[in-house]
Amino acid sequence: MKPLWFICGGIAMVMAFIGILLPVVPTVPFLLLAAICFARSSNKAHKWLLEHDQFGPAIRDWQERGAISRRSKWASSLCMLAAVLISFVMSAPQWLLVLQAGTVSGVAMFIWSRPDA
Repeated sequence: MKPLWFICGGIAMVMAFIGILLPVVPTVPFLLLAAICFARSSNKAHKWLLEHDQFGPAIRDWQERGAISRRSKWASSLCMLAAVLISFVMSAPQWLLVLQAGTVSGVAMFIWSRPDA
């Protein structure tokens, strides 16, 4: 199972890197997934991720306190709002807009209910 966990961690890291470049793809959830996968497959990869200058703080904040930085909260909220607005401008069906707005609202409530990092 360890090789499968490692491959999943690698895929999650690739998605996190894509999230750095594309604002509509979340970065931190993929980093958290990578940390979980690497913890089950490779102590070396898990340690590297936790000690990384850019990625480590967000992962440690989440693992230790379930915290999300205020900057990340704002960035994710703005991206979710942009996604809904783009769907509206592109004349998405009303049922899809309602579903999307409901999902985004639930996610935003969860994000903003977490302590600040």
